[in-house]
Amino acid sequence: MPHPLIVQLRFTRREFRRALLGLSDADARHRLLPMNCISWNIGHLAWQEQEYWLTSMQGHTPLPHLGTLVGSGRPACTPRLSDMWQAWQTVTELADPFLDTLTTHQLQGTGCVDDDDQQTLYTAGSLLLRLIYHYWYHTGEILAIRQMLGHPDLAEFVGDLDTEAPYLPH
Repeated sequence: MPHPLIVQLRFTRREFRRALLGLSDADARHRLLPMNCISWNIGHLAWQEQEYWLTSMQGHTPLPHLGTLVGSGRPACTPRLSDMWQAWQTVTELADPFLDTLTTHQLQGTGCVDDDDQQTLYTAGSLLLRLIYHYWYHTGEILAIRQMLGHPDLAEFVGDLDTEAPYLPH
């Protein structure tokens, strides 16, 4: 069984996907200033997962264009929804086998990650929490954008946490 924090990440990813149900490419690429468009948000989270789990921790970067396109501090863009979904799916599928191996001891281990062109010391557990919180931030932003675009029947609050990701002491 994966570490309880990995279970929380997977729940968070499902909630992220739930917030995007029924989204068209045109609406995903619509930018309401000063926010980025929804498709950018999808690619941005794929970029962050790639940076943490694939590049920094395993030494490979399967989608190097993500850093230029949707990395932190990059100019705004409006990429195609299908491209960003494909990137997100690719990165998360590649990251998941590694995430399944993480133990409490490994999550407490330190390493370095590139952050705004400088090396920053981290624990894998802190990166995992930062990623989970980043997902929730962008999920809220996406739902706000969708509300502003007039989308009805959007996901409300948090899904079935008690069944899908209950608190489990480790």
